[in-house]
Amino acid sequence: MNYQWYPGHMTKAVRQMQEDIKLIDLIIEIVDARIPLSSRNPDIDKLGAGKARMVLLNKSDLADQAVNKEWIGYFKDRGVYAIEINSRNGNGIKNIRDGVSVVCKDKIERDRARGIKNRPIRAMVVGIPNVGKSTFINSFAGKAVTKTGNKPGVTKGKQWIRLDRTLELLDTPGILWPKFEDEATGMKLAFIGSINDEIIVTEEMALDLVACIDRLYPDTVREYYKIDRAVSGDYHILEEIGKVRGCLKSGGDIDLVKASRLLIDDYRGGRLGRMSLERP
Repeated sequence: MNYQWYPGHMTKAVRQMQEDIKLIDLIIEIVDARIPLSSRNPDIDKLGAGKARMVLLNKSDLADQAVNKEWIGYFKDRGVYAIEINSRNGNGIKNIRDGVSVVCKDKIERDRARGIKNRPIRAMVVGIPNVGKSTFINSFAGKAVTKTGNKPGVTKGKQWIRLDRTLELLDTPGILWPKFEDEATGMKLAFIGSINDEIIVTEEMALDLVACIDRLYPDTVREYYKIDRAVSGDYHILEEIGKVRGCLKSGGDIDLVKASRLLIDDYRGGRLGRMSLERP
């Protein structure tokens, strides 16, 4: 299956970000901890050249804990300040202020040398669709200041949020890039819900997901759904999920669409366990 999605509003959003970047001191990039590389938009590197940078590995509770540590080291080795966070329960959010002070140290010292006092750091919050930017901002602000949702495309325009006298955030729409060079990138983005599900063939994505999980975390799917380990092959495993969970049509045949949605929802909700689909 060819996973590609680039709706027209993203082109407009990129143009707007190119204008706004002139006002920005810091770029806070939200990525999904399960796929930190695939969920990084390569256009952000060009867009934010010369700006202070911070990467937040959001949804870290859904990713393999040991692999999260590896990714923190990976970014550190490349001079990027990275933090594990979980925007939903607030884990890691308190560490962000210290991180901002570290990555914006030069800017703060320049302002002080020029006698500029109380000018807030302006940070642009960027990321692809459905990585949790709005949930992060609400958690960081300590109140609901922006709309959230569990599907891509909830944030349509930019929004400034003044947290206090020292920090302002600019919320931006989630943007992908026009073409995924690597087919696996698009596939992993579909798994986490960053591509509109309405353009995806659900059964095909579920089969790809079974194959991916079985390769990285063997037997996890079988154990969770209590499927005999002798069952092999992505299609047969999906069929067994349908049988075990009662995903049946009126005539008694297995409803593969229903079984596929069940698997995808269980993966996205972390019910299959903590899984990282990429390692440094």
